[in-house]
Amino acid sequence: MKLIIQIPCYNEEATLPITLGDLPRQVPGIDDVEWLIINDGSTDRTVEVAREWGVDHIVDFDHNRGLAKAFMAGLEASLKAGADIIVNTDADNQYYAGDIPRLVEPILAGQAEIVIGARPIQRIRHFSPVKKVLQKLGSWAVRMASRTSVADAPSGFRAISRQAALQLNVFNEYTYTLETIIQAGQRGMAVISVPVHTNDYLRPSRLVKSIVSYVQRSLLTILRIFVTYRPLQFFTILGAIPFSAGFLLGLRWLYFFLIVGSDRTRVPSLILTAILILIGVQLWVFGLVADLLSVNRKLLEDIQLRLRRNDIETERQRRLLQQQSSSLKVGRSGR
Repeated sequence: MKLIIQIPCYNEEATLPITLGDLPRQVPGIDDVEWLIINDGSTDRTVEVAREWGVDHIVDFDHNRGLAKAFMAGLEASLKAGADIIVNTDADNQYYAGDIPRLVEPILAGQAEIVIGARPIQRIRHFSPVKKVLQKLGSWAVRMASRTSVADAPSGFRAISRQAALQLNVFNEYTYTLETIIQAGQRGMAVISVPVHTNDYLRPSRLVKSIVSYVQRSLLTILRIFVTYRPLQFFTILGAIPFSAGFLLGLRWLYFFLIVGSDRTRVPSLILTAILILIGVQLWVFGLVADLLSVNRKLLEDIQLRLRRNDIETERQRRLLQQQSSSLKVGRSGR
């Protein structure tokens, strides 16, 4: 059983030694623990620091591609390196590395495929009251959209099983935290939360530069994933709004025309009724078309899963052959 701890990095030479210094090399129930960093186009000594600390794998981007791309590249590299479980953490040492066994335990026990570390939000001093409220609201929205019980959706401290990592896709270029939870929940994966601790505050977040922009991007992410995985439900609800308004307005027109018997024809009301009902019906048709397209998406995801498995198995076989070849060379030289 191999565990790989991955860390997305962007100009982290100051904090990376602290983070790596706390990472474990032994975890209960795990035979082999390796470290991996994703250098997201750093311009400082991040890679040199990683090598000095004995990081086993380095994924190197020639330019900054963003946290979401770095996260997915880390998953792919970890899978090719033979990881059975992948733990993602941050390079700013925000998360307490001593809780990694707690994250891994539910996966080892077969209770979950993804485990999210839930931070003690109310006790984090550098979080403003507004940010704490928004964290709660955001996590609630993700729980509703994903049908999971995740307590701290924006948390990047998480453990992912091999099977779950093979199925994850991230379309958003901003962050992976919300999208992966909603995606996993909609696919029926077992996602749970475990309480974790946090370390002292070392530097401001590079992801949350503005609360307003973060909220906007998070809401768009939630909406986008919900439309992707529940298109019929989304367009049914959306179409019901104008259809209901048009239907009620039509009842009002019939009341005045048939019962009251007014001389006024109320043509504008009748036109608006027709327009609203037509919009509602069109949105329902969009939902049916999107639902049919989602069948193709599921087929493509199945094909992608098989291709990923084949690529990773091929890579594992190649690594195994290299190790066997190296062992034979060592044996012959010893003779």
